[in-house]
Amino acid sequence: MSSIQRTRMAGLQNSLGAGIRRSWSGPWWRRSATLLQLLLGFFIGSNLPVYILDAVQLRTYAALCALIACELMVLGRRRLPWLDNLRLGFVYAVVLEAFKVGS
Repeated sequence: MSSIQRTRMAGLQNSLGAGIRRSWSGPWWRRSATLLQLLLGFFIGSNLPVYILDAVQLRTYAALCALIACELMVLGRRRLPWLDNLRLGFVYAVVLEAFKVGS
């Protein structure tokens, strides 16, 4: 008998927990590859806008290039499902850079 009542919030927590368990279960190489993809996406997302900004000298174009890179990863994720982890790290890094800049 479970002490948690069957509410929508409990169902949401159970489904999120099951999703996390599924994504981190399996052999060690899959977990390490997932973590490396997240870190690689973070690395690209934190460095790409800086290099584009230095090359173009306009923040608008740097943001546009970051948006195009993210959308290309969305389009390519049907063929390459690992792009989802790369995109997640990329978006996290871009948002973190935006918070650091204050915009």
